[in-house]
Amino acid sequence: MKNVPYVYLAGPIAGNGYKTVTNWRIDAAIRLSPIKTLDPMRAKSFLKGETEDVHNYQRTTVVENALGSSKGITARDRMDVMSCDVVLMNLLGAQTVSIGTMIEVGWADAFRKPIILIIDENNPHLHPMVMEMAGFIVTNMDEAIEVIKALL
Repeated sequence: MKNVPYVYLAGPIAGNGYKTVTNWRIDAAIRLSPIKTLDPMRAKSFLKGETEDVHNYQRTTVVENALGSSKGITARDRMDVMSCDVVLMNLLGAQTVSIGTMIEVGWADAFRKPIILIIDENNPHLHPMVMEMAGFIVTNMDEAIEVIKALL
């Protein structure tokens, strides 16, 4: 049994560059310490040069193929949602619906993991089912961190 709680850092990846998808996750991990985070971008530094869409990267090594394949992404992200205590879902600034993140909403709900949702006005993810599954809805990272620390 783990002795430190875990927070899964969910949010759009497809269609975004490496810095866009990693910067907020690094910040959240620092701010949540000593709470541990599960980052879907961990061990994917091979994507550092991608500026527009990390999913378009041409993988060349066995590890890159394993972690970057559709099966690898799905298996690890599902495992992380299953094993976390809380899901932090950052949808701020999304321009299109993130299919992968919406699947993670379903997993989190099915596994009864509380979702702290960060969302802004006119966000394409504003849908009754997403809003219903989120246990806590906030508008910025400061509020999300505060809620997570209060929960855990």
